[in-house]
Amino acid sequence: MERLSSLYIGGEWVETALPEIEVVDPVTESVIATVPQAGAAEVELAVAAAAAAAEEWRAVPMAARAALVAAVGRALDARRAELERVIQSELGSTTAATRGVQVGAAIDKFLAMPSLAAALEPETLLGGSIVVQEPVGVVAAITPWNYPLLQTADKVAAALTAGCTVVLKPSEVTPLNAFVLAEAVHEVGLPAGVFNLVTGYGVEAGEALVAHPLVDMVSFTGSTRAGRRISELAAATVKATAMELGGKSPNLLLDDLDELQMAAAVTRGVASCFPNAGQTCSALTRMIVPRHRLGEVERTVEETVSTWTVGDPRDPAVRIGPLVSSVQRDRVRGYIETGSREGARLLVGGGGAPAGLSRGYYVAPTVFSDVAPSMTIAQEEIFGPVLVIIPVDSEEEAVAVANGTDYGLAAGVWSSDTATATRVARRIRSGIVHVNGGDEPEGAPFGGFKQSGHGREAGEFGLREFLTTKTLCL
Repeated sequence: MERLSSLYIGGEWVETALPEIEVVDPVTESVIATVPQAGAAEVELAVAAAAAAAEEWRAVPMAARAALVAAVGRALDARRAELERVIQSELGSTTAATRGVQVGAAIDKFLAMPSLAAALEPETLLGGSIVVQEPVGVVAAITPWNYPLLQTADKVAAALTAGCTVVLKPSEVTPLNAFVLAEAVHEVGLPAGVFNLVTGYGVEAGEALVAHPLVDMVSFTGSTRAGRRISELAAATVKATAMELGGKSPNLLLDDLDELQMAAAVTRGVASCFPNAGQTCSALTRMIVPRHRLGEVERTVEETVSTWTVGDPRDPAVRIGPLVSSVQRDRVRGYIETGSREGARLLVGGGGAPAGLSRGYYVAPTVFSDVAPSMTIAQEEIFGPVLVIIPVDSEEEAVAVANGTDYGLAAGVWSSDTATATRVARRIRSGIVHVNGGDEPEGAPFGGFKQSGHGREAGEFGLREFLTTKTLCL
């Protein structure tokens, strides 16, 4: 077992004698490491270091800042195999997802900063005056456990390039990858205090960080419940906030699809629900289908789900690994029980572990059909491998059901006609809509409507999130 006892504050590894947080491998259920349980005193040191470094860092030209951020990306790339091992051990993501999304895509975020900085116009003329884009200041970056390094990269790489200094608090469930990032920052030689790392629980370290008067902005990814609490705390000092919160994303399969097109859309729809064992805020978890084609859809769903192998994520053939923790597993099982109790018809799976997997936080991929839009499993984010199929009688009803939750993060629309799919997509109140399976272009803004949050991450849009506007009236 690895014991990490230092926080990264002010350009130094600060040894602590703090209580320890255990990090558990969700495959073996064994403790693999411990990290410090920081509180208000440690947050105070980290914020003070970030505030002291802010003026010097903002004076560095953006191109030079971006070059240093890219150097961090190269240092991470040199440790790619280590990062893959660490994230897979603390999260339980599959080999393919760990390599491609969890690590590869995260590194790419750091490496992309020089080109994004070069394309940004930091100043514009307005009449005889100058409108200037400048850094917000000290940023508290609070990141989730489901895509730990990727979400950290979205925040930290952009904030540092924009000229902000950062205090990062990763999730206490998957914190180990953040220590590798801090080591990379130290190796590259960013000025002391520009990047700081504290680990701890949300109630102690997180709330102290959000409430600190020297923090100018909070960038948070996590649950809508936690986002509400952060908003309350940030309001006391009128901080800027960027929130990427929960989702209950719909996938509309329109009636003009022929039999082959419908089968393809259903197959892709299952794949859009189950990535990262369903622990994905933008997963398309509600499949909305024409009622008279429900049997056709169900047959394809059953055939497709049978190909989603569950097991040890280190096996390259496995497509669904465990959930991240016993808490998360029990939460998902509770929703499955609720679905059955409220009258949804269980089509595939159920709350138990798959056969042969008595150890590990596994839940079998589960599908409910004949789900009413008002049911709990159709309204609340489950965050596990659970798909609900909702039958409707018209396109109008499909759109109403799609928009009929508190969330608006992602969506999908499938039609035999691209123009029809696009027309319907424009009516969906979500931050991103996949039209006939279209992938997100590189640098596309990511974020939501309604209680899925506000603000955008990724690409130029994510970089601008950490800038504020000032007018020099000449």
